[in-house]
Amino acid sequence: MVSLRPCGQHQRLLRPAIALGAEGIGLPGLRLVARAEASARDALDTVWRCENVIFTSPAAVRFAMRLRTAPLAGAQLLIRAFALGAATAAALRRAGFAQVVVAARADSEGLLALPEWRTLPTTRVGLVTAPGGRGVIAASLRARGHKLAIAEVYQRQPARLDARHSRRVLAVGDELAVCVTSAQALTNVLAALPEAARSKLLAGVAVVSSPRLEAIAHEAGFAGTLRATGPTPRELLDALVAHARRLRFG
Repeated sequence: MVSLRPCGQHQRLLRPAIALGAEGIGLPGLRLVARAEASARDALDTVWRCENVIFTSPAAVRFAMRLRTAPLAGAQLLIRAFALGAATAAALRRAGFAQVVVAARADSEGLLALPEWRTLPTTRVGLVTAPGGRGVIAASLRARGHKLAIAEVYQRQPARLDARHSRRVLAVGDELAVCVTSAQALTNVLAALPEAARSKLLAGVAVVSSPRLEAIAHEAGFAGTLRATGPTPRELLDALVAHARRLRFG
């Protein structure tokens, strides 16, 4: 099982797969870097004054708490924090936020489908995130009449892959499952691997978390794709286990 998660974030995905007997390979597709410039701090100060704030990842929570210029003075008790996924919700609770709302589906569409948005009056909403991405959340909220205060507290950069990563890919058997939850991470990894390792990776099955990523994996040249119900480690692993059982028992 191959993880394309950012540097240092492979174990949550690979540990349960390894427990089931799979071999785990981490190929970091991204490196997360804090934004420390004054503009990012000023934007975050504006976000803290919003009553409703969206955090798009655990990294958004972590970097925001590092970047804040002063103690929040109880803001965590007043802000209603919307989390993109259970891991982000857990990070918010660890940071002291008392009102945390999390969607059943850990993606932008799931968050936007929360009933809270239907009853929320048109107001300023904070968004803590990184530059790039699909922009679905910002576009949708603006279309609904909300004004956004956006704080981009970190950025995603390509991670550096070396010969050790290529050797790991080439040394494993032919049954590779590559977990794809980020188009940017997939693009970075495929661009960084030498041809032999890249071909080996593409000969495996891409376990994807959305129809959009399934199309991207097909276009990249994967031999096959497998659609999971969502991007969490459990959802990805469940899809792979179900696939393996179908192959074994028919």
